[in-house]
Amino acid sequence: MFSRVLSVGLIAAACSGGFGPSLFASGRLLFFEIQGVAGYSGSAGKIIAYSQAAMESMQKPGIGFDLVQRFSGAGGDRAILAVQGRVVWNAGGEKPLEPQIYNAYLKFKARPFDFWVGHNRPEFGLAAVLDSHALLLQPLAMSGFGFDRDWGIGLERDTSGGAWGVSLTSGSGMTPRFRGNYFLSGRAAFGVLTEDNYSAGVSFGAGHVLDVMGIHLMSADPAGFAMAAADVTWLRNNIENRVELMAGKRAGMGAYAGLWRIGLGLGEESRFKLELQPALVRMNGATRFELSAGMTFLAHPDWTIRAMAAGDTESRSARFIVQVYFYKGIRL
Repeated sequence: MFSRVLSVGLIAAACSGGFGPSLFASGRLLFFEIQGVAGYSGSAGKIIAYSQAAMESMQKPGIGFDLVQRFSGAGGDRAILAVQGRVVWNAGGEKPLEPQIYNAYLKFKARPFDFWVGHNRPEFGLAAVLDSHALLLQPLAMSGFGFDRDWGIGLERDTSGGAWGVSLTSGSGMTPRFRGNYFLSGRAAFGVLTEDNYSAGVSFGAGHVLDVMGIHLMSADPAGFAMAAADVTWLRNNIENRVELMAGKRAGMGAYAGLWRIGLGLGEESRFKLELQPALVRMNGATRFELSAGMTFLAHPDWTIRAMAAGDTESRSARFIVQVYFYKGIRL
């Protein structure tokens, strides 16, 4: 089902003139990325080279790039191509080097909405608007409630009072897989964060999704997913609040989760930030409480140093992570 819908989306994009001769390159941004990640896990009892879990994609030592290509016509921007990927060191894995794709989509600027196809953020929860690809603290998508990135198609529209979007994606996360799985989601937001200092969103997500961890398939059969979500981001002076709540069913069982992330910016331009994130997650009949504390220091426009201490009631242990992150534009 999903593969046919995705094919129709590509054909529609082509017929709309998006690939036509009126489209020409007008601007290109290319960034180079290096990150080092190391820490200690109490549950594993050893030094680790990842931030979340050994099979998760985020965060691991690696090198990558981020390309944004704009296409314009006589009336302005017509489309945007975004491609972002890494090669990371997968310590202890079957293959020591693991390629990862984050963004890989083509977005067409049209009226009354934008249309995208490829690997992008589904319209569900805080992950739909919060770019976490370089962060140590993660939203609920990393706990099995939705996807940070997924393969599919989507519609988006920004308005003077907020934004809305819908998407139909594969429900397989980082790697495209088609086993009768799909993920239909939609989100409406009120408030423009850059203008109003707040944004509140409501979301839904439904379908049959695969149980995945990074690029690894944990279960061969898709599981039913039906969830409602709400998220709020509120900025006041040097204090940042993010709240995310979800409730519904996954694999026929009740599931719910909630987190609150509060950050305090210190120093000139808040270059030093302290964050605390308590979270409660219930899935597969088990409930766990997670507590994460993070530090971010912008040492240089190209260099960021992050640290995190995290623990949960399931493992009854803690892990401590340090990340050095380099992200620099390359002149073309």
